[in-house]
Amino acid sequence: MGYGSYSYDAHQALTRSRQGLSADAVFTQTVMHPAMDPKGVRFRESRDSEAHPDSLGIVFALDISGSMAQIPVSIACEQLPGFMKLLEDCRVADPQVLFMAFTDLQGDGRPLQVGQFETTAELMDQWLTRCSLKGGGNELYELAMHFAAHHTAMDCWERRQKKGYFFITGDEPTSETLSAAVVERFLGTSIQDQPLEAVVEDLKKTYEPFFLIPDRSRGSRIADFWRRYLGDRTIVLESPDDTCGAAAGLVALGEGTVSDLSELQARLVAAGTSKARAGAIAGALKPWAESSERGR
Repeated sequence: MGYGSYSYDAHQALTRSRQGLSADAVFTQTVMHPAMDPKGVRFRESRDSEAHPDSLGIVFALDISGSMAQIPVSIACEQLPGFMKLLEDCRVADPQVLFMAFTDLQGDGRPLQVGQFETTAELMDQWLTRCSLKGGGNELYELAMHFAAHHTAMDCWERRQKKGYFFITGDEPTSETLSAAVVERFLGTSIQDQPLEAVVEDLKKTYEPFFLIPDRSRGSRIADFWRRYLGDRTIVLESPDDTCGAAAGLVALGEGTVSDLSELQARLVAAGTSKARAGAIAGALKPWAESSERGR
């Protein structure tokens, strides 16, 4: 997947058309769309093409529990065009974006939904808004990580040994064991129970993973848990509205298309982000930008 061309203007028009709509009017699925059922999926693929010879896989795994559901709505109604524009302005070549949504075993009983890697505004938006936002607590973060590690295939890694980017949003700790029974039930594959540390290490083999916490209040409650597994890849934002700006900044820093946080901040402002928000994003990324783990 990942064919077609991206148009920022078309994407802006799409999100502008949703101004004033309720979340239920944008996300109309009340149960999982059949095309997003991960059971039996061998791979979601991010592939090179003539138009996109240097594809770069980027995954957003979105916590859609009640306390987190505003982020997918904000991405669909406002943030995603800005994410793509900042990548374009920072000369990040050929991004292909896949959306996942995850929750608990309640809701419609399907804790993971998975789209496809896409390049065009219309198809990215289609998969994002196909997500059913019905869910509760006790989210299965580890199942989303396992799917990305074992059920995605990317030419950026297979042809160029360049890792993709994995952004997972959340405001809770998670189980410290990936249940083999859960994987069998919802993905249809057999594994042994796996400690969370091993799940994260598997993910790191092909992705640069980051855990995005939407604000400092929730960060004070859960950041220490996630830092045990992801270190400075645990990013505490000032606002959920910074989700896509921070993700784009992490890609640009990781790809070396901006040299430092000062340049990133200037790029954010040039792309239309307010100086206050650009400063907040740069501040949230500072621990990672200065981390000894960066670049390893």
